Amino acid sequence: MATATAVLASANPGKAREFQALLAPLGIDLRLMGEFGVASPEETGLTFVENALIKARHAAGATGHPAIGDDSGLVVAALGGAPGLRSARYAGPDASAADNNAKLIAALNGVADRRAAFYCALVWLEGPLDPAPIIAIGEWHGVIVDAPRGANGFGYDPHFLVPALGATAAELAPGEKNRISHRGRACQQLVEQLAGRAGASNEKAGAGNEKACGSHGNAGGAT
Repeated sequence: MATATAVLASANPGKAREFQALLAPLGIDLRLMGEFGVASPEETGLTFVENALIKARHAAGATGHPAIGDDSGLVVAALGGAPGLRSARYAGPDASAADNNAKLIAALNGVADRRAAFYCALVWLEGPLDPAPIIAIGEWHGVIVDAPRGANGFGYDPHFLVPALGATAAELAPGEKNRISHRGRACQQLVEQLAGRAGASNEKAGAGNEKACGSHGNAGGAT
């Protein structure tokens, strides 16, 4: 990568904190696009991946730095996939987390099937015209509970129970959540792919240097 600075195409400080911890192994200085005075783009995609691409392309073009686009949300089976792409605005364009959670619990009133999953699509672009984005997908399955539990996390976390742990996402310590969450899983994939790409670039550069040195040596011998 050309620079250690990258831009997260989000205005959500909670996401920024999680990403900063998850990307620490790569030594990336992650900045929110708001720090550059960049507003969020209109999300016109029909999937999480499409919206993540839109965000990353917008941030990279406006800042001149590599960018990470993240689109994530809660998908509830009994609600036909809702809140889905509108997870952050489920109860309206200016809805708070409490508003969204209240609407979710009301929609599931009397519903026995509480299966749900958090999805996260991450896209890394070196620049706005990068033709080969890195795309990583993470899923985290659980069930929705009526009563909120826990004080950590944000969004729907207090109502998202992880049966294997007997705890909601908001009851998990940040480090544990980062390890097993949808965002954590996607970020682990992203880190692996970024590291792999960097390694491949270094090998290619090394091979090129060897070839160049060999060419110069032959030319010198011929002379």
